[in-house]
Amino acid sequence: MLILDGNFKRMQTTVKEMNLEKLRNIGIIAHIDAGKTTTTERMLFYTKKIHKVGEVHDGTATMDFMVQEQERGITIMSAATSCFWNDLQINIIDTPGHVDFTVEVERSLKVLDGAVIVFCAVAGVQPQSETVWRQADKYSVPRLAFANKMDRVGADFKNVLDDMHQKLGANAAAIQIPVGAEENFSAIIDIIEEEIFSFEGEKGEKIVRGPAPAEYKEKIAQAKHLLIEKVAEGDDALMELYIHEKPVSKEELKRAIRATVIANKFVPILCGSSLKNKGIQLVLDAVCDYLPSPLDMPVIKGFEPESGEYEERQVSQDAPFCGFCFKLMSDPYVGRLNFVRIYSGKVKAGETIYNSSKRENERLSKIVRMHANKQETVDVACAGDIVAFVGLKETKTGDTLCHEDKPIVLEAIKFPEPVVDLAIETKTKADQEKLAFALRKLQDEDPSFRVTYNTETAQTIISGMGQLHLEIAVDRILREFNVEATVGRPQVAYRESIRNKVNITGKFIQQSGGRGQYGHVVITMEPQEVPGAGITFEDTLKGGAIPREYIPSVKNGIVMAAKSGVLGSYPVTDVAVTLVDGSYHEVDSSEIAFQMAASIAFTDGLRKGGSFLLEPIMDIEIVVPEEFMGTVIGDFNSRRGKLMSMGQRGNVRVLRGHVPLAEVFDYANIIRSLTQGRASFTMEPFCYQEVPRDIANKVLGLK
Repeated sequence: MLILDGNFKRMQTTVKEMNLEKLRNIGIIAHIDAGKTTTTERMLFYTKKIHKVGEVHDGTATMDFMVQEQERGITIMSAATSCFWNDLQINIIDTPGHVDFTVEVERSLKVLDGAVIVFCAVAGVQPQSETVWRQADKYSVPRLAFANKMDRVGADFKNVLDDMHQKLGANAAAIQIPVGAEENFSAIIDIIEEEIFSFEGEKGEKIVRGPAPAEYKEKIAQAKHLLIEKVAEGDDALMELYIHEKPVSKEELKRAIRATVIANKFVPILCGSSLKNKGIQLVLDAVCDYLPSPLDMPVIKGFEPESGEYEERQVSQDAPFCGFCFKLMSDPYVGRLNFVRIYSGKVKAGETIYNSSKRENERLSKIVRMHANKQETVDVACAGDIVAFVGLKETKTGDTLCHEDKPIVLEAIKFPEPVVDLAIETKTKADQEKLAFALRKLQDEDPSFRVTYNTETAQTIISGMGQLHLEIAVDRILREFNVEATVGRPQVAYRESIRNKVNITGKFIQQSGGRGQYGHVVITMEPQEVPGAGITFEDTLKGGAIPREYIPSVKNGIVMAAKSGVLGSYPVTDVAVTLVDGSYHEVDSSEIAFQMAASIAFTDGLRKGGSFLLEPIMDIEIVVPEEFMGTVIGDFNSRRGKLMSMGQRGNVRVLRGHVPLAEVFDYANIIRSLTQGRASFTMEPFCYQEVPRDIANKVLGLK
């Protein structure tokens, strides 16, 4: 029996010397609490990047460096690091698992070459597991699966496999089988090598390796047959051997697994327990053996910013420089950090680089390699690397960086629309400027965090992906930026309009001894033919009934009056106003007189034209598993929703419809409770529609 030291000596290779074949850019993705950060922590320990293991539950995990992460025991912000294993450099991004921070997963997967998706061996495929799986599908990211927590009560490795087949529709098979489960979980058998691995030492750093026990021979043979069958579905050479029942060598099987993983046709499944220090070294081996290097990925596609013509970049250090900014972070010492994936060429600190998305030059003062929130300065960064740039002023998430003489623009990231709003205001006027600064910083860092000012309710509205998302944002505003602020639910921005066409006369006449005021207009008001057209003004006067210099004042009076309706002082919309007649006085007429006359006419026209209340309607898309569809549709209908279409996307149903905004405040929490957290949704403003009479009466405080 051979005893190996699982801790390999860290390489001292510089970026300039790095062979792209020996580079892996991976992300750790999963449902919340599946063990991503704990798994990452063990990876860093076994690769000698850290010398003491931190724990999430103690708030000492390396990658959870934010105060809010340490207090809550969850990952909020994706964090990057790099380490070395088996002569390979592995750049790792640890991502959040909570659905409110799914944008962190989205932008990480955009720039990664591979991923390790962690499943809880007890719970199997959980709701956010499905979400991150779909995100990985969206960006065609090859992945490995790791069934974690095999030591927990209720752990069932077979259940994880079955869940992956049924809920995710994955072509997956085990390359390992556990020896025992729950408290009896003691070792792991490698199906390909037909060897058993156990982990000894205080932190499982000693790997004890030997031939698989005889009693597992049949189980190994069955698992290997299934593995070959699944891999052969995506590999012609292996299929040829399988069909003709020829023996398959270890080398041929490993080659086929790597080829099918890179082609996104197969997902190998491993097992272990991160907390109990079992199996992580084998996950690192699998990352090196099966996940792609930058050279295995397709060429980088984009377009030339001036001509719009198709452009591409080869993944090579000799190609022109091209990088993509996927994340911003504020550092208290160096200021803004732009996280950049370099796809081609190389770049040196001190160079001037070109932001082709904004068409501006930027001075790159420093390049750093990140280890969570710690930095290591490097002189040069090359193709395949993930680093942070210091000194960029205008570059934001989704921007492409290159050299000005060889410009290219890569496809930006499309972020989901925020679904939850809160009103925020400062307690003192002195804090208003600090709040504005804090909100700008948070918006720069997080594209799913939006800030708007509602002029109708005089509220600053912050919008995010969920209640927790906004809670964290508010907590950061209070702590990091020392702003005294209060939050509350915003009001729905209702509107008013009219039903009927009316002809209205407006007069403003004042006489008080000296020069008086005289303004007289005749207007028609009618509903707009096209909803959403707003307020329009047309002048059809003939014969000089009103001098031309007073016409702009008439329009201003209508615009002013439209800011406040007659029902609940809500803004007026979708009314076409036409000036048809009027009169003037050579001495007493003035701009203000005609402005007031128009305002009086418009307000009178609202009353006579049958003014009614409008509410914002949202266009909503709900992605829901089949078994919860009836429940979701029933609840949707009860919220005055109108279902427009039902479709299928993979193994989930997609519902599209329209629903009043007033009915879907806090909908993120509602739909999670209805579907055990397995559904997701996006929505955006669609139009304004009439509020039903009974609800309008409640809004207006009428009986």
